[in-house]
Amino acid sequence: MHPEPNNPELPEFKASKANNPPRRLFTRQRRQLSDGERRQYAQSASLHLTKLQQRLPINARIGLYYDGFGELPTQPLLDWCKRLGYSPYLPVVGSLGNDDKRLRFVPIYHTTLVNVPTRIHRLGMKQNHHRRLLWARELDVIICPLVAVDLNGNRMGMGGGFYDTTLGKIYQSGAKKPLKIGWCYDFQVVDTLQRQPWDVPLDALITPNGIRWF
Repeated sequence: MHPEPNNPELPEFKASKANNPPRRLFTRQRRQLSDGERRQYAQSASLHLTKLQQRLPINARIGLYYDGFGELPTQPLLDWCKRLGYSPYLPVVGSLGNDDKRLRFVPIYHTTLVNVPTRIHRLGMKQNHHRRLLWARELDVIICPLVAVDLNGNRMGMGGGFYDTTLGKIYQSGAKKPLKIGWCYDFQVVDTLQRQPWDVPLDALITPNGIRWF
């Protein structure tokens, strides 16, 4: 395992139900990592994917995302999909208009994310466009980006609400798929986050130090 970078602010902060930690604590620490450190952490996290694949069908459809904001790199997830014959997908925002927050997912035909043709969404996200789009309910797994997550699987996103909107009705229906998996650094895990009525909790979390099921 690789030691997490030191940040005296984070160990001292205990998020309460009335007050979540500011996002900048985590985004700042992500930006402090070098590219080499990010790749090392991602490689460590990828070692725990074998425990996820035990719950997946042979030809699983996996929703990924671009790690464009200092997140734990997602290229190892794409490598894992290609190696096991899973079908990887990337999210598309605004396919039904800018006011629609539901994500749809486009297949990845490339072996590296940097080679996928993209354009920048108005919110700064990279995305690829394709005629063949799937809804979230058609996927077996969605790897969810996050800023922070607590020990009960409550996730803090960037605040846009795209994943909660996309997964909300599926979660309320009690459907077993897609599995909602967090993928992040260990320093992004806190004790408790305030949960809003519209928040959709994760089913599992993968970090460099292991996998946790909720």
